[in-house]
Amino acid sequence: MRQRNRAVVMIVTLALASSAVCQPAKEAIAVGKQCSEPDKDVGAYFTKKQYLHTPLPKFEEVKNRLPSPIYDDNPLWVQAYWRAWELAFKNFHEPGPESGFVSQFIDASFNRNIFLWDSSFMTMFCNFGSPLVPCISTLDNFYAKQQEDGEITREIARDTGRSDNDWVNHECKPLYSSHGWIDVRLLPDGRSSAQLRPWDTTYVGREIPHPNPVFTLDALDHPIPAWAELESYRVTGDKGRLEAVWEPLVHYYSSLQKYLRQGNGLYMTDWASMDNSPRNRYLEGGGVAVDTSSEMVLFARNLSQIAEILGKKEEAERYAHDADTLARVINEKLWDKKRKFYFDLTVDNQRSPVKTIAAYWTLIAHVASPQQAKDLVRELSNPRTFGRPNAIPSLAADEPAYDRLGGYWKGSVWAPTTTMVVRGLEGYGYDDLARQIAVQHVNLVANVYKSTGTFWENYSPEEAAPGKPAKGDFVGWSGIGPIMFFLEYGIGLKPDAARNELIWDLEPGGRRGCDRFWFNGHVVSLIAQPYPGGSRKILLTVDSDGSFTLRIVRRGTNITFHVEEGKQQFTIG
Repeated sequence: MRQRNRAVVMIVTLALASSAVCQPAKEAIAVGKQCSEPDKDVGAYFTKKQYLHTPLPKFEEVKNRLPSPIYDDNPLWVQAYWRAWELAFKNFHEPGPESGFVSQFIDASFNRNIFLWDSSFMTMFCNFGSPLVPCISTLDNFYAKQQEDGEITREIARDTGRSDNDWVNHECKPLYSSHGWIDVRLLPDGRSSAQLRPWDTTYVGREIPHPNPVFTLDALDHPIPAWAELESYRVTGDKGRLEAVWEPLVHYYSSLQKYLRQGNGLYMTDWASMDNSPRNRYLEGGGVAVDTSSEMVLFARNLSQIAEILGKKEEAERYAHDADTLARVINEKLWDKKRKFYFDLTVDNQRSPVKTIAAYWTLIAHVASPQQAKDLVRELSNPRTFGRPNAIPSLAADEPAYDRLGGYWKGSVWAPTTTMVVRGLEGYGYDDLARQIAVQHVNLVANVYKSTGTFWENYSPEEAAPGKPAKGDFVGWSGIGPIMFFLEYGIGLKPDAARNELIWDLEPGGRRGCDRFWFNGHVVSLIAQPYPGGSRKILLTVDSDGSFTLRIVRRGTNITFHVEEGKQQFTIG
């Protein structure tokens, strides 16, 4: 899920030889050269058109207004939290004068480009600093560069606002992958040789869409901004934001239906899903992917939910129907009844044999039946596959290409996919397991921070170490663990702004809570501490600038308190 040049360098360095035999790309049929210019007449569906300068927030000035966690059981987690925010502030940016961007943003600083996948996940932890820091507004710059046909590219230059040249359909052909998959071979002298395997897409069972797309298949991957928007809404309760992004999201969804949907109803991808994963060669030429297909189900469900919030009843029903229809096709074609797992499908209608983390997108998209979900959950504790010391490796450990050091998408643990699994588990009622995995991730990230002094792009599946390879000082999506997971699963605070409710899942332990917790326009300080003298009772102290409902979850029971403005105390027996 990274830019191609960096992935190639890392893979070559690792000398991870591919066993694939590359087939010649099928020749594309040029259909109606009506491609639009990628950076002309963009952003028609987003109402924000220009940037109004405001000073960027500075960590030293804002720190004493950010949420301040209290967690006596593990001070290291608190230290990691603050260091993660400090690094995040170094990655906040104003739009360049020639960029055409309309909002301040956070960027992971891989290069001078912003990435749609990365940005979507970075907003999720930044939400907890809203409105003090740029968070969901990061996505504004992608909506502002959206094509007339709805396409949004994965990568845009920060300085110029131009679409990354590698992913533009310069030849105005039908959909193709400009870089295909990366074939890495070991030479007789021990060196490695990487070769890109570009290919044209063959649509099977449907007509070639026209006009031809503005971007290549490499550019059109991971449609998750609607999920990011709803994660933001859960914290902020900003309905106006959902109204502003409705049209961009609807047109983006339609463009992916137009260009990525195969004749069997499922959705294509290429190496851009997981740069060097052994699954990639099975996607060549128009194969369909379990993650991209499930993400389109998720997209449709998200649109349905947004439509409900906005009072668009017909649209809500239509997108819910889209989601259910596609989910049935995924279960029919991508579920292997013998192996009890989801797999990609080649363009020749053969299931890929490679077991990857991609299958778990079926949980967050609510594609899997309860029994299928149970089968997927069982694999999470299976030490031969995904039940490794660190949850959750991107490739099953019994795959021949599995790399105990990580090897990027050959085993590394990634914050984005871990977040996807955690949210998916909650959707099926596996809340305890979701919390266990999230807390395990916080602990992994914190321990590696303690030993290395920083945070990493990905982590080893086997030991408390960075993945190899991995970029350091990465906040970046790796802020999810020390910030979002810590607040939501370590301390246990989960906001539901639409209901003006804060859920506090209180685990046994010492003093914990958070000063200046922001949600739904409120600033709240909460502390839970055991009564003195060995009592099992807990004393809650809450200081709020407004009223809300506080729901305490403890020992499987729910206790609800109505919090008023000001300081108050509650006792839990």
